[in-house]
Amino acid sequence: MEGAAQFLLLLLLLISSSGVFTASSVIRTLPGFTGELPFYLETGYVGVGENEEVQLFYYFVKSQTNPALDPLLLWLCGGPGCSGLSTFFYASGPVSFNLNYSGGLPTLELKKYTWTKTINMIFIDEPVGAGFS
Repeated sequence: MEGAAQFLLLLLLLISSSGVFTASSVIRTLPGFTGELPFYLETGYVGVGENEEVQLFYYFVKSQTNPALDPLLLWLCGGPGCSGLSTFFYASGPVSFNLNYSGGLPTLELKKYTWTKTINMIFIDEPVGAGFS
């Protein structure tokens, strides 16, 4: 499994350096979270198709333990119209909404147990038309 994880991470790095990702940003803060994020979060678009006529939005979170050696997981939510953002906040991502909501801007909190402690994760908004894709 270690070889497969290294291959996927290498593939992601090659794709990102080849210009396939048409736009990306490193996110350092999120509304509702106090201070800078204590994990690496990148978001952006990747072109799909011969002429990249389809743009899929992704969220990439590096493992909080050892990103170079930890496995890479590609999370596909399915459809119809399910954004990867739902999984990011409600399932396996590093932050979630604080459930003690009292009006105003919802607050975010770090999850004690998150997959991204030991796994690099890519969440995809798919199919096209879901989330930001």
